[in-house]
Amino acid sequence: MSDKKAVILLSGGLDSATVVAMAKADGYSCYTMSFDYGQRHRSELQAAEQVAQQLGVVEHKVIGLNLDGMGGSALTDVSIDVPEVPSEGIPVTYVPARNTVFLSLALGWAEVLGARDIFIGVNAVDYSGYPDCRPEFIESFERMANLATKAGVEGQGFRIQAPLQSMSKAEIAQAGVRLGVDYALTVSCYQADDQGQACGKCDSCRLRAAGFVAAGIVDPTRYF
Repeated sequence: MSDKKAVILLSGGLDSATVVAMAKADGYSCYTMSFDYGQRHRSELQAAEQVAQQLGVVEHKVIGLNLDGMGGSALTDVSIDVPEVPSEGIPVTYVPARNTVFLSLALGWAEVLGARDIFIGVNAVDYSGYPDCRPEFIESFERMANLATKAGVEGQGFRIQAPLQSMSKAEIAQAGVRLGVDYALTVSCYQADDQGQACGKCDSCRLRAAGFVAAGIVDPTRYF
């Protein structure tokens, strides 16, 4: 096991699974973190556990949060429908402050573990327009992480790594296949059923399907 440790946010979807494989290929001992935050697509949690096992992470942790108590997103409030056609602007599937909260908890675990690298699978090319997926956000969070922690103040700085930032979905899928990711284990759909079957209509499903087509790879997604 490498002394070089990384905490990796793992949702159970295409992007985060690829990031785990990339970090492992770069020689990191991988510690993955998922969140049971009240999302309607809870089958992604089982997918995350299976991906973590398949990729041989050191430890996989699931943290419970009550983001559905705040609502404000189609992913946490069942009274808001998940859009099945493209829309303008930031979609209602945006979860307020989600990546800020997730990265903050990953930062805490990284400090406990003595890890200096935190990986997140955000993407600024084939994505839904979420403000907390932009490079400016990642850069700002890294600065904050090094200001707000004991490790950062003592000179043992953190890096927030977003290796998919400028990659297309096709490039991500191709990279994952090269690294041995079993995409049949992953769940990307915003309204997947309890068995992880996808709707094929939401924004995430459309982006994933288009990426696999462009990559010339068969998408193993199961649909209901």
